[in-house]
Amino acid sequence: MPIGLTRRQCLTLFAKLAGGSAALMQAANVLGLTSSPGNAPPIIFKAGSGQQKSVVMLGAGIASLTAALELSKAGFHCTILEASQRVGGRNLTVRSGDFIDEIGNPQICPFDPEPHLYFNCGPARIPAEHTALMHYCRELAIPLQLFSNYNTNCYTQDDKAFAGKPIRIREYETDLRGFMHELLGKNLSKQTMLDEGIGEVELERMMEFVRQAGDLNKDLHYVGSERAGFASGGITAPGKLKTPRKFEDILHSDFGLAAMYFMRFSDQAPAVMTPVGGMDKVVQGFLNKLDPKLVDIRLNCPVRAIQVSENTVDIEYEQQGVIKKLQADYCINAIPSQILLGITNNFSPPYLKAISKIQRGNLVKIGFQAKQRFWEDEHIFAGISWTNQDITQLWYPEHGFMQQKGVLLGAYSWEPDVTSRFMNMTHAQRLEVALTQGEKIHPQYRQYIENGVSICWQRMNHLLGCGSQWHPDDIEEHFTLLQQPEGRHFLVGDQMNLLPGWQEGAIRSSWLAMSHIRQELQASSGVQ
Repeated sequence: MPIGLTRRQCLTLFAKLAGGSAALMQAANVLGLTSSPGNAPPIIFKAGSGQQKSVVMLGAGIASLTAALELSKAGFHCTILEASQRVGGRNLTVRSGDFIDEIGNPQICPFDPEPHLYFNCGPARIPAEHTALMHYCRELAIPLQLFSNYNTNCYTQDDKAFAGKPIRIREYETDLRGFMHELLGKNLSKQTMLDEGIGEVELERMMEFVRQAGDLNKDLHYVGSERAGFASGGITAPGKLKTPRKFEDILHSDFGLAAMYFMRFSDQAPAVMTPVGGMDKVVQGFLNKLDPKLVDIRLNCPVRAIQVSENTVDIEYEQQGVIKKLQADYCINAIPSQILLGITNNFSPPYLKAISKIQRGNLVKIGFQAKQRFWEDEHIFAGISWTNQDITQLWYPEHGFMQQKGVLLGAYSWEPDVTSRFMNMTHAQRLEVALTQGEKIHPQYRQYIENGVSICWQRMNHLLGCGSQWHPDDIEEHFTLLQQPEGRHFLVGDQMNLLPGWQEGAIRSSWLAMSHIRQELQASSGVQ
């Protein structure tokens, strides 16, 4: 199973993602690229050290914007060549009238022109532990708000359990924990525990913990709990407990195998944040800070050739049908590997082989505009509902509370078989599947949905994938090779970190590339 995207391929293998995150941070520590939690990037260049030096960035995603910001501070002249019509790469937020450039399924976002009606097609969350991105949110004055990964008023729906009916997450978790602690309590044999060296006082404390954790009665039976909410009453009349579901029915659901622990992983645990007004506020923050005298961004300029020499990198690109040439002292390249391999180059055979080992990630998102925020009538304000259907998740917006309309995520799929099914559908077919499956969670779903957008990242023009993957067997030889310069050419972005799909990894890869530039400058001219 590829290390980078295991979370997105199989919920039951979440733990491997945490391992990937740890590996990235360990590597960053070894390279001296991290500081104390939440602090700024390492000081890479002194002001003015890059004067008379030029850098070309290929692709205008977060990695290139990071490099352009830091290098221009030092006086480097930066040119960013972007093949598409926009800046941001996989950081894509769509609003009314925006163009979605998916090959075979081009769309114009049909949302109403209201500021709270937007959809984050790519990254949508910023974990607090992503200190590099958090640093730039501070530096670039990007307002953040909390993102809810976990709301027990949301639902879990599984075709194999509860006759396929949705139940509140709080009810599922309360009943599961109640029955599990009942089993534990009944198996805490006094004699056995005493034989194991547990004293009378400690045993009683343990039994009390079991009672409280499971909300058991004095006979250690689970008969229901107000933690699941009352069936009736509870305010002006005595509360009546809901009848617990059968333990065997609970065990038939896959929710307790993985999704229930989703928010426990370090990059999903509270606090998770998101920019006020959309994730593309991060992109805009970079653009607002870049000095136009030192940073030249050229859109609709696909690269056609890359030639690396001893002291320069020569780029051929197309602009309005005309082939143009650009020479720079250094090249920071964020072009996805699946596209880069089709561009004329003179990379060494080992370098090309290593690039070919990068595996393309797949991901599909669907966003719906609802004419009424019906989920709020069900006491859901932000959070995620889960299902074992292809749509996998529904996200309820963390903004625009109490407005008439809202945009919710109607599908978030990453498992290859599922994304392949969506990939082969038309836009209209995807929306229909998402509506049909969403009705199992919200029976009234279809009557409220007005329109929607679908994004299949493996078909997005100039990207053709999302969340690059590295097979564990290829990391030691090929990943580490690509972390090193190819002459004055440096590969960065989603593919050059072990935290794919997160902007944090793109930033860290850019920091690493700039550290190599600094080392080369020191070696060639003694610049500090």
